[in-house]
Amino acid sequence: MTELHAIELEDVVKEYLSHGEVVRAVKGVTLGIAEGEFFSLLGPSGCGKTTTMRMIAGFEEPSKGLVRLHGKDVTNVPPNKRDVNMVFQSYALFPHMSVWDNVAFGLKQRKTPQEEIKRRVGEMLEIVDLTGREKRRPREMSGGQQQRVALARALVNRPRALLLDEPLGALDLKLRQAMQIELKRIQREVGITFVYVTHDQNEALTMSDRIAVMNDGLVEQLAGPREIYERPATAFVAGFIGTSNLLGGTATGGALEIGGGRVLVPGRDGEVKVTVRPEKIMIGTEEPGAGLSAVRGTVAEVVYLGTYNSYAVSLADGAEVTVFQQNAHDATATAERGDSVWLSWQAQHSYVIGS
Repeated sequence: MTELHAIELEDVVKEYLSHGEVVRAVKGVTLGIAEGEFFSLLGPSGCGKTTTMRMIAGFEEPSKGLVRLHGKDVTNVPPNKRDVNMVFQSYALFPHMSVWDNVAFGLKQRKTPQEEIKRRVGEMLEIVDLTGREKRRPREMSGGQQQRVALARALVNRPRALLLDEPLGALDLKLRQAMQIELKRIQREVGITFVYVTHDQNEALTMSDRIAVMNDGLVEQLAGPREIYERPATAFVAGFIGTSNLLGGTATGGALEIGGGRVLVPGRDGEVKVTVRPEKIMIGTEEPGAGLSAVRGTVAEVVYLGTYNSYAVSLADGAEVTVFQQNAHDATATAERGDSVWLSWQAQHSYVIGS
């Protein structure tokens, strides 16, 4: 017997009326989220990811399609009758209440016995690493600590799923990176399904078990982080997830003739689009040996970024290729602006889009 999904969307559509015209924010999304999974909806602003989450939460009703929670159709069930909680970017903490009272609020509303409230709030504060800060007010805490209070308040009610809408967006970069690791740890510890909305590719790659990459109301690819990064399904996914070089042309005999060189695409002939990640490319002044993809170009720009150098290389046909070279030994650039260079990479690092 197939295990029920924690959350399931079946051909979900959301339409709005704007200035007399019908606008489709979500254009037929079908997906299943497993019990205990950390699942991210990733995409640019306006792609439909937040609208999709709001339909899961019950704040928006689908124009068409079904929403199921643990096998039960909840398409027309109001938010307060769904066994999910939501955490927003603004945290929405009660400023006049202590940390303890903020976390205990939902349990008190449900008239949970006092001893159970004490036990559950204490356990949750320990999980989010706030033990000893029970009496503080939100204004006395950092952004990261406030985020943990919001998480504890949502999780203490033991929802079947937790929905998080850009929850780290208000934090500075270093704190955001630290909270990504914390969120994944907390999710693993409590074992609850997390559905996470973000436009930040690094966040999604860091935390997710699977990612649905959305664009213009549709899911362009649904897979694990490594699959999405290494084998993007479309040119949009390749360009949106990290940095990618997109090269195209007519392949003959398993190779593309580009920029005074060749890009190996074994077993391919005809029109193809190939993506290759910047960190897979080697840069040097000597022509590479056989068995590698190799193209010639001129260094247009070199940028020192601490852990690596970034090169922008212009090819003879006008294409520009980005190369990342890690500063493993020293920070000296391999090539300078204006140098003529060869770029090379292994055949398996050319991924044909749509293959």
